[in-house]
Amino acid sequence: MLILLDRDGVLNRDYPDDYVKSPAELIMLPGVGAAVAKLNARGWPVALCTNQACVGKGIIDAAMLGRIHDDMRAHLARDGAKIDAIFFAPDPPWAQTDRRKPGPGMLREAMAQFRKTPAETVFIGDSVTDLQAAAAAGCRRILVRSGKGAATQAKGLPADLLPVTVTEHLPDAVDRLLAETSQSTDQPPES
Repeated sequence: MLILLDRDGVLNRDYPDDYVKSPAELIMLPGVGAAVAKLNARGWPVALCTNQACVGKGIIDAAMLGRIHDDMRAHLARDGAKIDAIFFAPDPPWAQTDRRKPGPGMLREAMAQFRKTPAETVFIGDSVTDLQAAAAAGCRRILVRSGKGAATQAKGLPADLLPVTVTEHLPDAVDRLLAETSQSTDQPPES
């Protein structure tokens, strides 16, 4: 199984009308390190697929984004967790490529890198564009209510994106995934 995560609102605090512009502004959400560590312990690769228009808009440069991601990795490492790859789309909304969500480009790149099919891939995000990208890539979709997730759910999920599993936050999503997969592997073989 390949687990793909959005960043803002899933791993760290989302700034609704702004961006994480420095490591000091990166505030990790409670329990996310332990949740990612559980995925790592299962042997599942975990990758980030995040839109970062702040780079394309010139608000921060790619080097600063790298420092932010280094800080994020350090926070996760304190809980014994790691992200196996980071995919980001620097495109501003007015110059969007297929890589920028709702396009599926980053998700497809991640699946190719880890040699996983859409049926073996789960995307966890907090916005309708996350769900659209996952649907376009053919992946299972989980919406967390953290970040923009509660507002996304309240607006109603478009029928073409269903089914979508809704959880409170990343730790809840991970626990549900692990419970589902342990149930499916605990079943005796049919004779």
